[in-house]
Amino acid sequence: MRVALYTLGCKLNQAETEALSSHLSRVGFQLVSPDDGADVCIANTCTVTHIADRKSRHWLRLARRRNPRALIIATGCYAQRSSHDLDQLADLVVDNEEKQGLPAIIQTLALGERGLGEGGAEQCQMLGAATRVRSLIKIQDGCQSPCAYCIVPEVRPCEYSLPASQIIDDVKQKVSLGYREVILTGTKVGAYRDGSIDLRDLVRRILAETDIERLRLSSLQPSEISCQFLALWQDHRLCRHFHLALQSGSETVLRTMRRSYSLEQYQTTADSIKQMMPDAAITTDIMVGFPAESDEEFEQSYSFCQQAGFANIHVFPFSRRPGTAAASMPDQVKDKAKQERNRRMLELSQISRRRFCEQFLGQTMSVLWEKETGPGSGIYSGLTANYIRAFSHSEKPLSNEITSVRLLEFHNHSIWGKVLDENPG
Repeated sequence: MRVALYTLGCKLNQAETEALSSHLSRVGFQLVSPDDGADVCIANTCTVTHIADRKSRHWLRLARRRNPRALIIATGCYAQRSSHDLDQLADLVVDNEEKQGLPAIIQTLALGERGLGEGGAEQCQMLGAATRVRSLIKIQDGCQSPCAYCIVPEVRPCEYSLPASQIIDDVKQKVSLGYREVILTGTKVGAYRDGSIDLRDLVRRILAETDIERLRLSSLQPSEISCQFLALWQDHRLCRHFHLALQSGSETVLRTMRRSYSLEQYQTTADSIKQMMPDAAITTDIMVGFPAESDEEFEQSYSFCQQAGFANIHVFPFSRRPGTAAASMPDQVKDKAKQERNRRMLELSQISRRRFCEQFLGQTMSVLWEKETGPGSGIYSGLTANYIRAFSHSEKPLSNEITSVRLLEFHNHSIWGKVLDENPG
């Protein structure tokens, strides 16, 4: 059976899709693009904005047109929030609680209809081995934070953490499969707790008990980062990249959003990171056009971001999500104002990205190479540990290699470099 997978949204969704694809490969399914004629098409949807909803519906319609006889399955947060929206687009709608049962559902269908083809698992494993660079590992799920704009507590309400022993085994397995980097992800990674083991303990154990060459964490909250936690970054296998979602640089707007920190707390955390690791990248999320956000409050947010020295800013306009407190708040910002604020903040994001990257020009950094940008081009793309996108030309294959690279020139939001290692490894 040929299965096509599509993922929209956060790293947690990506991790869950990766786990699903690995399971399907192991039991003999062939993973394909929906353009290649799939028997089953699965969309792991997102619902954090109305745009995410629209993209999810578009993919399901597209999968149906390209694969009219396929079984179309919708799962993920949109399926959890509003399954009736997807009933006409998918043959099966599976919510987040039932998502882990998808392999069994698909396997039952396959065995009932045509059985598993011989050699399928080996072919998929060979294909996967050629593309393995970094892997996302889910360590936690669920959120009960009362942020006024966020639908996530409605679609992932149950907070739980996976056993530390299971996570460590997962990391070891990824290493044995050839992965060089692992990203620990979840809805609230910093809330991880397995008995007396918190996130700091988990990271320390992964570094001590596995041979992973790079370990990266997804989004954290300022209150989840202490000096004791930052001390773990003395081990250079921990990537010096921190994603701290700010959402607004206005104190008033932050309070209305019901965020769990003040601007002072956020700034103190960012300063601690920079003091201990001057080369660390701090990236963030910024929302524009939150209800009642005035021009003055937007300017405060813009000014904070301007002075913060972010390595990158993910900008998005406020999107009303039915069921959230913000959806019914008065003084909703007009679309025209949101678009203008979005444009200005995106321009600032580009400026911030360039300034961060340019301070490393002339330096030598290690890069984990992902893939060739085009067949036969000899140009490879990869990431430094502090999340700078790098490109370089090489006569030798670089995919899934870590090499030293001299960073030479900023170009198109990235840096062109020269590979220095004669023998990548």
